Amino acid sequence: MLLDFDGPLCSVFAGLPAPDVAERLRGGLLAKGEQVPPGGETETDPLALLRLVADARPDLAEVTDQALTGLETDAVRVGRPNEGGESLLRACARSGRSVSVVSNNAGAAILAYLVERELDRYVVGVFGRVVGDPASMKPSPRLLLDAMDARDSKPGECIFIGDATRDVEAGFAAGISTIGYANKPGKDARLAEAGAVLVVDSMQTIADGLL
Repeated sequence: MLLDFDGPLCSVFAGLPAPDVAERLRGGLLAKGEQVPPGGETETDPLALLRLVADARPDLAEVTDQALTGLETDAVRVGRPNEGGESLLRACARSGRSVSVVSNNAGAAILAYLVERELDRYVVGVFGRVVGDPASMKPSPRLLLDAMDARDSKPGECIFIGDATRDVEAGFAAGISTIGYANKPGKDARLAEAGAVLVVDSMQTIADGLL
């Protein structure tokens, strides 16, 4: 089982909103005497802002990524857990399925969340974006391929669960079927159109199906 983090397991920016994180990331750049890249002045998605910085100033990619990692770690501590996601982790353990978390979020932030909630025992691997290389993020299949390589698994042996069309696109590129998690209105149609093999509106539905 390959599982996205933000959405299926945790609403990362529920307590520290994404626009606030993006603003703090901009503030950090300005404090260092750097300019915000074109298009980044009003960007509210911190991951998109990281991409913009890396594209415009590759020399700032790693330090900006490190700053975002710190902000994401703060965010997950006040984020909102998805009880259905935690149920899925336990259901996978009971049914003998391994779980790897594959996410555009920072691996360090994901691990901090799992450890704090004592969920790390249910996860065999965490594959966050490659530090300083936002091109590794989905819809690139790179993180999914890394997760499979780590377990010596084949695409046909895996299923991926994600809540965004980029997850479905990454799964398709990696040869993995993707279950779409529609946690907001309108997502069901978008996920289905992107090619999700199944769309659910509750992670508990998947957990119950494993019993």
